Amino acid sequence: MDDPESLPGPDTREALEQLLLGGPRRYTRLEVGARAGMPPERTLRLWRALGFPDAADDDRAFTDADIAALDVLSTLIDSGFVGPGSEASIARAMGQSLSRLADWQTDMLADSFARSAERTGRAVGTEEAVAAAQELLPRLREVQDYVWRRHLAANVDRLLAASGPGDRRELAVGFADLVGYTSRSRGMGGRELGAMVEDFESTAAEVIARHHGRVVKTVGDGVLFTAASATDAAEIGLELPAAWDAAERPPLRVGAAYGAVLTRLGDVYSPVVNLASRLTSLARPGALLVDRELADRLRATEDYRVRPLRRVSVRGYDHLQPWLVRRPKHATDDEHGYDDDAFDPEDGPTD
Repeated sequence: MDDPESLPGPDTREALEQLLLGGPRRYTRLEVGARAGMPPERTLRLWRALGFPDAADDDRAFTDADIAALDVLSTLIDSGFVGPGSEASIARAMGQSLSRLADWQTDMLADSFARSAERTGRAVGTEEAVAAAQELLPRLREVQDYVWRRHLAANVDRLLAASGPGDRRELAVGFADLVGYTSRSRGMGGRELGAMVEDFESTAAEVIARHHGRVVKTVGDGVLFTAASATDAAEIGLELPAAWDAAERPPLRVGAAYGAVLTRLGDVYSPVVNLASRLTSLARPGALLVDRELADRLRATEDYRVRPLRRVSVRGYDHLQPWLVRRPKHATDDEHGYDDDAFDPEDGPTD
């Protein structure tokens, strides 16, 4: 769709925009705030938190749907469900998550338009574009609602069992990191790199979900995950490098730690997160390193061999002792290159 003639024209863009926004743009930012009963500075703060660029005071950029959304937010705050001090944080978390989802869905719709243009040799017309969007949007909304409800249902037990603050939990936190990603990605084309990242995220999501974990977030060369139990974290850490292993792929290493974490707006915060990151940076390709707390929990079972390595000094930890976790079927201790109790972080892989 690099040919301008294959791109939808301004009439198509306006029609799609009105479909998506529920009507034409007719209000300025100040008018929206006045109709919703919100001070202008508050509407601006929320607008920015959602990830949208500023609109000039006289720019008619808003619709009736924007006013309705502010009314709903005011109702939530008045009910006590959303604290006045957390509204911007919630808006920011929703904006970041849904922006990524919208990017993917836009690409999907653009691909559909491109295929249609290739078949017919002409640009997608306004009626065709609007008809495609009208057919697609309700289905996407239904799927999104279903997935959202299923994730809420998965947290019901935690909600009912919570004896303290709901945002503080005991969890295993892990990082899975592609070794040599930066150097390898320099020699890749955009399509090839995109395919590798998609394969990695798909593999990670499948393995983590299989063992009752949760993907917190992904970046190009790694994934941060949590698990409620030590054994689930170990299964993820041992299975993921094996599932990803292939000659044309960079190897994977995993580090994990266990302890109290703060869960906030879908992310996790704790020294445990930093500890898991440091352990990951020390791990060799294909290996799983854990902290003492997670090691102690795993040693209580016969499903794993847990071996201490020599203490090392890394940023933030002067005497960090990693523990190597493996399946009990390994007869020797030289798997992944850990052939004695010496451990020099300089011997490990670097990116």
